Amino acid sequence: MIFKSLCRHAGIGANSYLLETRSARVVLDAGMHPKHEGAEALPHYEFLEDGSVDSVVITHSHLDHVGTLPVLLKDHPEAKVFLTPETAELASTMLHNSVNVMQAKRVEHGITEYPLFDHRELDRITAIFEARGIERPFNLDREGTMRATFHDAGHILGSVGVTIETSGKRVMYTGDVNFEHSTLQKGALFPEEHVDALIVETTRGAQERTPGYSRHAEENELAESIARVIARKGSVLIPVFAMGKTQEVLAMIHRFKREGIIPKHTPVYIGGLSTKMTHVYDRFSDVSRRHLPGFRFLKDMEIEGSDRKRKGPIPFGSGCIYALSSGMMSEKTVSNNFARQGILENKRHGLFFVGYADPETPGGRIRAAKQGENVKLDDSHAGVPLNCEMRVFDFSGHSTRDAIADYAVKLRPKKIFLVHGDDDAVAWFRQDLQRRLPDSQVIVPLPGEEHII
Repeated sequence: MIFKSLCRHAGIGANSYLLETRSARVVLDAGMHPKHEGAEALPHYEFLEDGSVDSVVITHSHLDHVGTLPVLLKDHPEAKVFLTPETAELASTMLHNSVNVMQAKRVEHGITEYPLFDHRELDRITAIFEARGIERPFNLDREGTMRATFHDAGHILGSVGVTIETSGKRVMYTGDVNFEHSTLQKGALFPEEHVDALIVETTRGAQERTPGYSRHAEENELAESIARVIARKGSVLIPVFAMGKTQEVLAMIHRFKREGIIPKHTPVYIGGLSTKMTHVYDRFSDVSRRHLPGFRFLKDMEIEGSDRKRKGPIPFGSGCIYALSSGMMSEKTVSNNFARQGILENKRHGLFFVGYADPETPGGRIRAAKQGENVKLDDSHAGVPLNCEMRVFDFSGHSTRDAIADYAVKLRPKKIFLVHGDDDAVAWFRQDLQRRLPDSQVIVPLPGEEHII
């Protein structure tokens, strides 16, 4: 078996990898790079001979793992696409939204390559998705020479890692994984049998967990911070990703209200893509592996802006919680507009981050700023002073570096491929695993390099 990285750039984004035998070719994920545009955002699909791919495995529905699937399938129309039922629905919604974003970028920024695909193409593709459940082996090629099994990855709804077996070889690809329980999402359940190769994410390799960290205590600290803002008649802005982080935050707020930590009738606003994604989460409330089984956010919580028929902008008021996208507060998004038009400059309000924000984004600039400092949120507008209370909380959907390294040690693979991480994150994993597994070969795969498993 041969492993090859199709990633165009190092780090996180445009994730895609090839597993090849003499009789089958399988692509793992088909992502789009969030920091690049046009062709530069694509994996190296030119490494693949047209029509040569038997199947594509999608581990979850974030765009850095599924965002260019339609582009891949244009040259491999016979390839089957395997994913969980939850990922199938979330990915369809996410990709249709991506078309809209690309169409807007074509107009606003003159990116003539956009859109890379259209809504009609998506409808054809999603109609032939091959949905598979976790822990149920299935064939990846017609002859059955490669078999796969999905395992719950604990990252977002429907996310999986995958074990692939062929010709006596066994490979584990983690995708994005979280071994810890979150508020809504239960932690990953991965197999611990020996594998010949492990393809493993390294996202948090450069981040050391704060000593004594407790998820429950961190949640309570967020709750108390929200309560203080509400008490002084301010409002709270929580920038969130529409899929995954929105639903985690809603689950926290549900607990905070139920336990009386924040006032029960505090208005909570979401909107746009977040609402669409929450509808999907609610449809799987009885069948997915999660906390709060059967609980449906849009039915069992009082959420403002959750009615699909509501028109017009989300109203800004005092004493409210706004869980708004985007999570990194990108220009022209609702969270950016709220921060620029009232939240950031008013000391009564609170701006609380619950996920990652790239340092080059508006969210990253806010997090790096000092109180009173002007922050540029949009190039077409003047900077805004940071006067509100700003805090960062650790609710990552990715496992700690130690938990992932411990998992690798349990598997004792002959080869470990370090992927999905910035240079400093990959460097930590390489050093730690080389020390703990001296008989394993630890590899940072370069695009196009072939590695025999």
